[in-house]
Amino acid sequence: MKYVMMGTQQVSAIGLGTWQFGEAGWGWGTELDHDEAIRIVHRALELGINFFDTAEVYGNGRSEEILGEALRGRRHEAIVATKVAPPLRPDRVMQAARESLRRLDIESIDLYQLHAPDGGVPLARTMRAIRRLMDDGQVQQVGVSNFDLNQWQEAEAALGSPVVSNQVQYHLLDRRPRNLLPHAHEEGRIVIAFSPLAQGLLGGKYGPGNVPQDLRANFGIFNDDNLRRAPAVVATLRQVGEHYGVTPAQVALAWLLLDPQVIVIPGARSVAQLEANAAAADLRLTPGDALRIEEATRA
Repeated sequence: MKYVMMGTQQVSAIGLGTWQFGEAGWGWGTELDHDEAIRIVHRALELGINFFDTAEVYGNGRSEEILGEALRGRRHEAIVATKVAPPLRPDRVMQAARESLRRLDIESIDLYQLHAPDGGVPLARTMRAIRRLMDDGQVQQVGVSNFDLNQWQEAEAALGSPVVSNQVQYHLLDRRPRNLLPHAHEEGRIVIAFSPLAQGLLGGKYGPGNVPQDLRANFGIFNDDNLRRAPAVVATLRQVGEHYGVTPAQVALAWLLLDPQVIVIPGARSVAQLEANAAAADLRLTPGDALRIEEATRA
């Protein structure tokens, strides 16, 4: 497993996103159940994955509870990241942190992230509450999610100390977050890529005329433009993957990890899927293959 420094913490370049835990819209109870979720977390630890991402809103808190249960007795092996959703009033942020700590059954959150900007609450007010949580030892490091560059920098200025990460949707069909990378490089920050496989579209499972009929339909990835562009990109990923003996999805993850300031947090609904994702950390694409993939996305 490859590791990078996120502020003061060493984290695996491939983490585990746990939105699917406890969330019916992701197939909880059909494609994934409690016991399999526990096995996924335990296998992740065995493979060297130490970064686990959740949020208070995932499964209405159930994701945090399941992750906390899975890490019981192994807390020292994990970097636990969770998020607080708007509204980001100070009292609400403080209460949300306490509730996340209870559900996760931990004493301190390793990375506490603002899930999205809140135009109704000045960042300075929100960050005062975050600072109190840090001073009390309930939060170790701070991140944001779905923030643009100016908002990220404003959050850091308001906190008065590093906002070590920004979690954004980033994959080969949506490369807009690349404008965050110069800042990440200059300041030693991390871009956390969620939906790095475009929610399955880059794995070749879906395409025009075949889109998932679940929660993914609500988040815009399966739009006409992506569905039009995806087959050519997946074909290139497949051709490159054949050279290395790996899948298109593994190539797509490895391409993102070419940047040392990027980590990825694909979800998994089976141990086998987790193992395939983790193996991508060891894939080293040549500059020629990386360029070939990038050109396919531009086409």
